[in-house]
Amino acid sequence: MIGAIADRLLSKLLSCEGSVVSKRRTNQVAIEFCRTLLFSACLVLPGCGQSSDREVADPEPDYEQGTFVGSPACAGCHETEHDLWRGSHHDLAMQEATAQSVLGNFNDEEFSNYGLTSRFFRRGDEFWVKTDNASGGIEDFQISYTFGVDPLQQYLIELSGGRLQALSIAWDSRSTEEGGQRWFHLYPDEAIRHDDPLHWTGPGQNWNYMCAECHSTDLQKNYSATDNTYATTWSEIDVACESCHGPGSAHIAWAENGSPGSNSGLVLSLDDHGSARWQMNQNTGIAELSELPMRIQRQPEACGRCHSRRGIITTDYEYGQPLMDTHMPALLEPGLYYADGQVLAEVYVYGSFLQSKMYRAGVTCSDCHDPHSQELKTDGVVSNVCSQCHAPTKFARTEHHFHEPNTVECVDCHMPSSNYMVIDARRDHSFRIPRPGLSVATAAPNACTNCHSEQTDAWAVTAIDNWYGKSPGSEPHYALALHAGRNQAESQRELVGKLIDASNEPGIVRATALGLMAQPFTTRDIERLRQGLQSGDPLLRVSALRMLVALPPDARVALAAPLLDDSVRGVRITAASVLAVVRDYLPSTSMAAFRSAATEYKAAQQSVAERPESHTNLGNFLRDLGDLDAAEQAFAQALIKQPHWVAARINLADLHRLRGDNAKSIDELEQGLALDPDDASIHHAIGLAMIRGGDTDSALTYLAKAAEAAPDNIRYIYVYAIGLHSLGQTQKALELLQSIHGRHPADFEIAWALATINRDIGEVERARKYARLLMAEHPDDEGVRQLLQSLGN
Repeated sequence: MIGAIADRLLSKLLSCEGSVVSKRRTNQVAIEFCRTLLFSACLVLPGCGQSSDREVADPEPDYEQGTFVGSPACAGCHETEHDLWRGSHHDLAMQEATAQSVLGNFNDEEFSNYGLTSRFFRRGDEFWVKTDNASGGIEDFQISYTFGVDPLQQYLIELSGGRLQALSIAWDSRSTEEGGQRWFHLYPDEAIRHDDPLHWTGPGQNWNYMCAECHSTDLQKNYSATDNTYATTWSEIDVACESCHGPGSAHIAWAENGSPGSNSGLVLSLDDHGSARWQMNQNTGIAELSELPMRIQRQPEACGRCHSRRGIITTDYEYGQPLMDTHMPALLEPGLYYADGQVLAEVYVYGSFLQSKMYRAGVTCSDCHDPHSQELKTDGVVSNVCSQCHAPTKFARTEHHFHEPNTVECVDCHMPSSNYMVIDARRDHSFRIPRPGLSVATAAPNACTNCHSEQTDAWAVTAIDNWYGKSPGSEPHYALALHAGRNQAESQRELVGKLIDASNEPGIVRATALGLMAQPFTTRDIERLRQGLQSGDPLLRVSALRMLVALPPDARVALAAPLLDDSVRGVRITAASVLAVVRDYLPSTSMAAFRSAATEYKAAQQSVAERPESHTNLGNFLRDLGDLDAAEQAFAQALIKQPHWVAARINLADLHRLRGDNAKSIDELEQGLALDPDDASIHHAIGLAMIRGGDTDSALTYLAKAAEAAPDNIRYIYVYAIGLHSLGQTQKALELLQSIHGRHPADFEIAWALATINRDIGEVERARKYARLLMAEHPDDEGVRQLLQSLGN
């Protein structure tokens, strides 16, 4: 009996292991990075208290795109704006290294970090650093450019192949009183050796890919995959007028010719309010727009190009189009955001702002920031920015904030800051109400104990309850649903489903919830996916598309095929990736759209061809299309780019399995294990390969190491437990499954295994307990119904 259930479960398991990147849970760290970089999408739509399901895209830019003419051509007519821009962070985003631009101490100054001493010095008018090179030796390097200005300045060094690399030792440009005027390392708690991808000579510090698009104007990366070189150019070295307004030749011609009419030759208008004005509502003390916005705010879309965590999907930026036509921003993913949507990693404002009530009320970037100087649009007092729309007579009172007068600013409570790059404090732009109760429930931080660090979250809850009678914003919050979804809690299906249905919630939140739907899907879940695919919000369309990989081919095709010719590129290429493996099921009427979207998908990967993840994604796509030779070349290219790129190695090994060469598959994985001996995903993959080869005893050793190395990975523990059971160690297997079920009660596979294994060893009552739990979560699942009936209900 043990052998029968083990064989059945293992057969089911091995039949669905195929694509590493497309299957949930496997090799999560590498896969989620891949997915985040290129295929996460997040946009949300405005309208305070209104549905977020409105179309984001404008069909076309306002005017024809022309050529770049340079900021001096703008200064003659726009002197005020030009003067505000001069000396701004945008103006100083990148400069040639000169005595005027270099802020750091290059007077034979030494800096030591983890046993490496670097020296900063000058040779005449040139600035140099003596530090470790890509081979670990010590070498002198000339500083070519400065990068940024405040609160820190980095330095760019030109290496072979047209590469500019950002030195990881930066200059703290703050005043001495603030702790500045010193050299510091951007990774102070890590020993970054020469062979580390984060070393200053490595891909993680490459300016051409990582930084260039957002620090210069009309940046043309010009990467050659053939010889692995760059010939990067720009029209202006800094972030100048046309970075935001688009190429200005037509506008210059219009100004010179004095042509009548409203068409001024601008590529797009960044005026988000038009004739609308903010008017104070005397009852609420909060300003409202005099007219509802008739289209999506363009400023967040334009600024989001650089002020977001996103991946590039085309080399040609399109001014005036939705951000998702050229970039794919990240959702509220673990590692980037806390469950309540607060910033965790360096995500650059955009994803936070999309969550805010401000955005949905029609607030745009220039309501708070001068678009040319980037300074706040007030006299320097931060709270005065808030006072533009929030009456001080209502909100700047002790009865509102319960602190001594003039001891806190609005932003201290509603926009807490986090330090990135060690000293760069950036504020969370979701403008949230402090909710210490959510900290208790989800472990997200809160503004109260951020300041009162000696106190507990429970203390903060009590204090706020005493002040207000109840916590402000005590209504249900999406944090609970996202937290349940991330942890596969017992309440996951109900909470996540309600959040998806809540049309008044931000689109970025609902799209994140779509990605947390528990499998297998219920009839209601399928309807939610259908609604997501039909949403006017491309964010929801992309997120729903991704979830279709769990459906049978005919259902997947029926739902996804209409989006192959979607108006937004990000949606089209996601549809192509979802449909590639089931393309034979497509009707003939959809084939032309599929071929076109597939071409765009490939181009999206080629736009970042210097990165291993792009070749991994391309390899998966080509494999799904049935071109195994080309897929193998793509995976191999990814490993040439980065030998430690685990996702590519596992998928290459799986390709060998598909060709029937299990020995070659294991050999490929063992090469990876030699490079990364502690990597759980490689141990797991070798274990599966050995099971396929019939060596179950050795397989169990590898599966055990994977489960031990990644104790929070449900899949690894599940597979290990099934392996134990197959070898007769059923009691140990059940203990493992019960342990992980206690932490993730909504996981279908764990509960199913507990029910069926207990049934097969005669523990019918225990089996019935888990079957009933499954039935409660999946009332329309025929397999669960039959299981429960076999146990006598």
